[in-house]
Parts: sequence; C-alpha cells; structure tokens
Amino acid sequence: MKLLLYVDAQFASPYAMSVFVALTEKQLPFELKAVDLSANANHEASYAATSLTRRVPTLVHNGFALSESSAITEYVDTVFEGVPLYPTGTQERARARQVQAWLRSDLMPIRHERSTEVVFYGAIKPPLSFEAQATAKKLFSVAEALVPPGGENLFGQWCIADVDLALMLNRLVLNGDAVPERLTSYARRQWQRPSVQLWVNQRRPPL
Repeated sequence: MKLLLYVDAQFASPYAMSVFVALTEKQLPFELKAVDLSANANHEASYAATSLTRRVPTLVHNGFALSESSAITEYVDTVFEGVPLYPTGTQERARARQVQAWLRSDLMPIRHERSTEVVFYGAIKPPLSFEAQATAKKLFSVAEALVPPGGENLFGQWCIADVDLALMLNRLVLNGDAVPERLTSYARRQWQRPSVQLWVNQRRPPL
C-alpha cells in the first residue's frame, strides 16, 4: 500500500485538513506533499495529470488518484479498516454526508469574512457584516439542532463530519465572535482531538 496526499502549502485548507485527519484516524502511513496554490502550481501539467479537478486535497492510492475531500474520506472509510469515519446507521451516515455537503456549498459570507487565516494563523478580522451575521445565525441554528445537549459528537461516536463542523464554528470562535456556549464547547473539544492537533500544529510558511 502506498498513499500520497497532496495538500496546500499553507496547510490552511479545511478540506485538506479533513482528509489528513481521516488518514490519521485510520492510522494509515502516508506521504504528505504540499502544492503552492498561490503560484498556481495546481494548474501545472504534472499536477493536472494527477488531479482530475486540479484541486487539493488529492489522494493517490497505489496509482489511483482521487480529489474532492468528502469523496476521499468516503473512499478511505470503505477501503481501509480502523476507526470508522462515518456513522454505521443508514440515516446517521446520510446525515453526516449532508452536513459535509452543506458546509462545502453554503455559508459563503462566513467563509469569506472568516478565512482559515483566523483558524491557522491567528489573524483577527473586523466585525461581521450584516449578511455574515445572518449566515452565522443560520449556522448556529443548524448546529444546535444537530449537536445533542452535553454531547461531544454529532452522532454519539466521533465522525469526520464533527471535524468539518467544528472548523466552521472555529472560524468564529477563534476570532472572538459571539457563539453560543454549547457550540463553543463542542468546537473546542473537537479541536483537542490528537489527529486534529497534528494538523493544527503543522509548520506553516508566513503569509
């Protein structure tokens, strides 16, 4: 078995983080290779020949290359034994996939005004716009419906969607924005998971 994971050179992509955590949770040995997105290295012929969508993350497993983070984590969970990345129940598994898809396709004002520079570089951004405040209320409403009171994880046992949701919440928490205490506690607990801390503590180049 040979696994190669391409990630962004700043180690700031939430999607690269999701796959890194998944591989780490499965205790799989893998090589990590950085792609400098600021220099458009993902569009160079060598990388384009590997990554169908020319994005990071891309995982190469014994010559099979796959991009798009949720597709990768589903693949890894199907192919490899170890810690389950998704709930075993059909409905809970579908809900976890829904959460992942939603976080990747919605909430753009938060993603724009609270980039992952806040999360991984400690940057502090100005107050949220009215649009972003409304988007944050939507995020809180959905998260409070999903995270059980006093629960550490979305579905009892940890799953990869917990990492994705915690990262979105931490865009606000780590900037000092007002976040409901229950969601703040949930995001902070998820952040202390060893696999997450391995990514958080990666050595990053200056911005």
